[in-house]
Amino acid sequence: MDAVQQADSGHPGMPMGMADVATVLFSKFLKFDPSDPHWPDRDRFILSAGHGSMLLYSLLYLTGYADMTLDEIKHFRQLGSRTAGHPEYGHASGIETTTGPLGQGIADSVGFALAERHLRARFGADIVDHYTYCIAGDGCLMEGIGQEAVTLAGHLGLGRLVVLFDNNGISIDGPTSLSTSEDHKKRFLAAGWHVQEVDGLDQEAVTRAIRRARNVADKPSMISCKTIIGYGAPTKEGTAATHGSALGKEEVAGARQKLGWTAPPFEIPEPIFTAWRKIGARGKSQRRKWIKRHAEMAEGDRAEFDRGQKGGIPAAVDEAIRGFKRKMESEKPAWATRKSSQEVLEVINPVLPETLGGSADLTGSNNTKTTGLDIQTVADPAGRYVHYGIREHAMSAAMNGLALHGGVIPYGGTFLVFTDYARGAIRLSALMGIRVIYVMTHDSIGLGEDGPTHQPVEHLPALRAIPNMHVLRPADAIETAECWQIALETRTGPTILALSRQNLPTIRHAGDSNLCARGAYILAGEPADPIRLIASGSEVQLALGARDLLAKDGLKAAVVSMPSWELFGHQSDSYRNEVMGGDGTVRVACEAASGFGWERWLGTKGAFVGMSGFGASAKAADLYKHFGITAEAIASAARRLAQ
Repeated sequence: MDAVQQADSGHPGMPMGMADVATVLFSKFLKFDPSDPHWPDRDRFILSAGHGSMLLYSLLYLTGYADMTLDEIKHFRQLGSRTAGHPEYGHASGIETTTGPLGQGIADSVGFALAERHLRARFGADIVDHYTYCIAGDGCLMEGIGQEAVTLAGHLGLGRLVVLFDNNGISIDGPTSLSTSEDHKKRFLAAGWHVQEVDGLDQEAVTRAIRRARNVADKPSMISCKTIIGYGAPTKEGTAATHGSALGKEEVAGARQKLGWTAPPFEIPEPIFTAWRKIGARGKSQRRKWIKRHAEMAEGDRAEFDRGQKGGIPAAVDEAIRGFKRKMESEKPAWATRKSSQEVLEVINPVLPETLGGSADLTGSNNTKTTGLDIQTVADPAGRYVHYGIREHAMSAAMNGLALHGGVIPYGGTFLVFTDYARGAIRLSALMGIRVIYVMTHDSIGLGEDGPTHQPVEHLPALRAIPNMHVLRPADAIETAECWQIALETRTGPTILALSRQNLPTIRHAGDSNLCARGAYILAGEPADPIRLIASGSEVQLALGARDLLAKDGLKAAVVSMPSWELFGHQSDSYRNEVMGGDGTVRVACEAASGFGWERWLGTKGAFVGMSGFGASAKAADLYKHFGITAEAIASAARRLAQ
C-alpha cells in the first residue's frame, strides 16, 4: 500500500489479496537462496499477474535479495529504479521473467517447467529437482495465450508446474461476471490438470493444497485461491477500485487500523523483519548440499551441465558449420532455405545437445525436426522435439521460459505470417534480451497458391521495427548456415530466421568468415561500381540476373546481399559506405515484401522493387511476374536512375 501510495501509481489490490498465499509459498515451500539468486536448482516463481509487482518486490526485499533494497521499494515506478511498474527481467535478482502483458507469465511457466523436466531426465534428480510456481489472475486465464498454455501444459503432463489462481472475481471494469461465465476449474480439469479450490486467506488450507499439488507427478496443478482483492481496505476491498490506482490516504489509514498494522510507512517491525530474513536463509543448506552433489558429478557431465547453464556454444558447432558450407559450395544444391535450415540443423543438433526444437503443427513445412530428435513426452522427457500444436503464441512464450530457465537453446517454427499470432511473446524475447530462435518459413508471395492470407507482406518491416531483434533472411544454403551461426552466438536477443518455401540456387562461395554477420556485403561486383542492386533472401538471385542485364548495356553494378538490416546498421561508417557506395550511387532494392523502411538504405538516387499491397493465389513464378518483382524490373529501375 505504501509504495503505491507514495508513487501515486500502481496496483495494490492483487498484492493485498494474495499476500497470504505468497507467504505460505515462500515460507514453507519455495526453494531459493537470495545469496545465490542464480543457483540452477532453485524453484522458479513467476508472477504472471505482473501488475501486482509490489507483491514480488516486497518478497524479494523481505527475504534478503541484496539488490532489492528498501530505497528501491520507496522509488517504486520511478525512473532508474529496479522496481518498474511491471516486473522486468534483469532489473533485479529474483525476477525470473518480464510479465505484465496478461497470460505471458503462465505461458512462460510452461517453458520453465518443461526445461526442468528435460534437464532432470538428462542429468538426474540429484542435479535438477525443482518446481515452477506461478501466480495468475483472471486476466491471464481470459487471454487466448492463457488457454493455449493451459492445454499445452496439460497435454505435456508437467507435474512440477503449480499455478496459484488469484480467484478474486474482479477485473478492471468490475466483476468478472460482466465478461465471462466459464468455470475455470472444469476448464483445467478438461485440459488434464489436477485441480483444487481453497480459501486463499486461510494459510493452513493453502499449505495443504500446495503440499497435495507437489505430490502429483504426472499432471500440472491449479489451485483456485478464493481471495478478496484489496483485502483490508475498509471501503474498497472486493471492488475494482483497488485494482489499478493508489488507495488514497484515508483508505490506507483505515486499512492499517483494520489490519492492526501500527508501524509507519516503510518500517517493518524487527521481529517480523527477522522472521522473513530467516525464511530467506532457509535455502542455504539445500544449496550447499547441491553444490556438493554438483562437485561429485562425472567430469564430462559436469562440464556439459555448466556449459549449458552459461549458454556457451562448443567449438564443434563452428567446425560443423564450416564443413557444411564447404559441402554446399561443392554440391551447389537448389534448396528452399527452409530445407537448407533443416540440413544445417542436421549437423548442429548432434554436437549441440542443448537445442530443443519444435513447431506449431507445421513440422513437415518448417523442417524443424532432424534425425535423432525424439519427441518430448511424459514417457520420454529427454526428448528434444516439442509438438506445440496450433499454439503459436504459447509456443513462443514457452520458448521464452525455456531460454530463461537456462540449460537449453529453444527454437520453434511456424509460417512467417503467423508471427502476428505470436508477436506479444516475440516482443518480450527482445525486451528481455534472451536467445530464442524463431524459424519462420514461407516468407513471401513465393509460397504460392495458399494465397494472400498466408503470404507475408508487412511482416518483415514490422519485425524489423522491434528493438533488439535480429531478422535474418538468407539467400541460399551457405547464407542459411551463417545465419544459424549468428542466431546461436547471439545471447543478448532473439532471432527471426525468415526462410523461403521455394527452391533457390546456391550463389555463395563458402569462405572462412561469416559474411552474413556483417549484415550486408558485396556478393558480386566491385565497390567502385556506380550501381548497387540490394536484396535479401529469395530476391538476391533476381538482383544477380539484373546485374547481367545491365552488363549487356555496359553498366557496371554490384550486387549487395543484405540478410540483416540490424547487423549492417552496427557496422562502421566506412564499411557501410563501401558496401552501399557513396552519395550519388544508384541504389535499387528488391524484396518481395512491403518497402516500408527501405528508404533508410536507398539514399538520394534510389528505387524499390517489391510489394505495394497484398498477394494473390497462384504459382510463385506467376506471382513474381504479376507483381513486377523480376530481374527486368530491377534493371529497368537502375537504368532510369543512372541516366
